[in-house]
Amino acid sequence: MGRGSDGWGSGLVGVIIFSGSLPATRVAVAGFTPLFLTSARAVIAALLGAALLLALRQPRPARGDVGPLVVVALGVVIGFPLLTALALRQVSAAHALVFIGLLPLATALFGVIRGGERPRLAFWLFAGLGAAAVVGFALLGNGDATLGGDLLMLAAILVCGLGYAEGARLSRRLGGWQVISWALVAALPPMAVLAIATRPGGWSGIDGAAWLGLAYVSVFSMLIGFIFWYRGLARGGIAGVGQLQLLQPFLGLALAGGLLGEPIAWSMVAVSLLVVLCVAGARRYA
Repeated sequence: MGRGSDGWGSGLVGVIIFSGSLPATRVAVAGFTPLFLTSARAVIAALLGAALLLALRQPRPARGDVGPLVVVALGVVIGFPLLTALALRQVSAAHALVFIGLLPLATALFGVIRGGERPRLAFWLFAGLGAAAVVGFALLGNGDATLGGDLLMLAAILVCGLGYAEGARLSRRLGGWQVISWALVAALPPMAVLAIATRPGGWSGIDGAAWLGLAYVSVFSMLIGFIFWYRGLARGGIAGVGQLQLLQPFLGLALAGGLLGEPIAWSMVAVSLLVVLCVAGARRYA
């Protein structure tokens, strides 16, 4: 398997794992506050990441890598989880998922700015068409939008795109799982303090579904998914592999419908087919 194909395969596994993030977050915020959920998931993942780094005796990052690791931490460890958790207090998981259709464009733009990539014009046409299809689906098929929730999701997309691109750039030198592990360790001190300060007053009223949601976003969304995702971006290209995120809203919508009972429009199937074609075109011209 070539480097590019391996990158796309790893990226697809990461997207499948990430597809459960917003539905799991939606379940978790029913039992935990957004601040506690954001900090707790970061602390749990950081402890697991630190254990991996120690067990495998990984060298410390170079001084020049500290700043980019902080950017990764602010983008994907703190910013995106907190902003989406706040948004999901106002909108459904199904509505929030459609904003993920803008994430490939954000990732590609930051890949150009921070990663030095130069995709061809045809790539941008496919990427733009895919994003427009997802956003159009959101505007036509979702009626639970709120201005506050939508602005929070847009902010989440921007910081996440930057964190993805910066992490992928570092992964070329440090390795994918090492990057997310070091970023989690960098965020551990403030996240631990925040988790203690915002912990629930009582634990008995929190149901099992909320605990399962916390477990999923801590172990899979915050750590395991990034191991595959950063590997995919580093090996297959930030802009190109990033287009796989166009599939994430539809995988997530299927989960939201099946697990949360949220309604799914029939047009989802038609739009998802168009998105698959856009991803294929973007891969060819990335």
